[in-house]
Amino acid sequence: MFKLAPSRHTAELIAFVVGEMLVRNVTLFASNNSNKTSATLAPSGPEIGLSEDLSPYIPMFKSVRQNASKFDILHFHTDFFLEETRQILRDKKAAMAVTTHGLIIGRIYQLGFEYNTIPLISISNDQRVHVEGHPNWIATVHHGLPKDLYKFIEHPQVEAGKGPYLAFLGRFHKDKRPDLAIEIAVKAGIRLKLAASKFGAKDKYVEKILKMIDEHKDMVEFVGELNDKQKNDFLGNAIASIFPIEWTEPFGLVLIESMACGTPVIARRRGSVPEIVNEGVSGTLFDTIEEAVEAAKKASQFDRSAVRNEFEMRFTSDIMAENYEKVYNKMISELNNERKN
Repeated sequence: MFKLAPSRHTAELIAFVVGEMLVRNVTLFASNNSNKTSATLAPSGPEIGLSEDLSPYIPMFKSVRQNASKFDILHFHTDFFLEETRQILRDKKAAMAVTTHGLIIGRIYQLGFEYNTIPLISISNDQRVHVEGHPNWIATVHHGLPKDLYKFIEHPQVEAGKGPYLAFLGRFHKDKRPDLAIEIAVKAGIRLKLAASKFGAKDKYVEKILKMIDEHKDMVEFVGELNDKQKNDFLGNAIASIFPIEWTEPFGLVLIESMACGTPVIARRRGSVPEIVNEGVSGTLFDTIEEAVEAAKKASQFDRSAVRNEFEMRFTSDIMAENYEKVYNKMISELNNERKN
């Protein structure tokens, strides 16, 4: 179970933002230690985050089912489903929609859930391509962030005697490829700053990254984990952020965080990246290291106000909330028509 509050976990951050934007009459089912919200908070158990043990979620799903008739729509932000979810869908006491934030819908197969009946909302069109079977996709709603969460930095501040830098923000994981970010920066001859969430036991890949940082300490700096204010300065003062992912990520939130600061992105052409990055306006797409190196050398040529405008026109929380509201109205209307027949 997740704690609902602005955080580094995308799913609960987006659920929190949607709840804040749709303040008419929203109830949020979340962990007991969730932060203050404009919605009505329904504490539903301890915070457990990502876990293979789904049992702590059972009381929450039971509570949702028991109270379903009080709501017009039930919007789930979960990538797994229990027997209670099956019953909620069949009860038809409220319209139902599910935003899935990853590519792990295989869990539904494991639980024997006929997920082709669940109204699913994708977070990118590309996300749909990588899901097996025949899911019931009803809409795509891109993530959005509050317009004032990150301030626009038109002129990055250059540290005295150090020169400009590239930024990498993400986990030290082979899917995120910070090693590739280091290689690109070194070959381009441009400094690199890496910010990453705290890691526990250092596996071989993490050890590899730390060794690379040490080997190139004159050009590469690890700044640790950052809050939103620190991320604003970190991303906003970079000439570009590097997003060299290895996997088909359904939506990279760091892409729009960078755009919000006015910083163009140099992103690998994988997953939803081409759908999010307007090449030549908000960033550059690459397939090879050589292409990324050339993009890094030209990063300062981007119009940073155009990058920020791309964020404001496509990826604010207002736009996201409007799109979700359209989905809600459609689902409620369809359920009402079904009840009449």
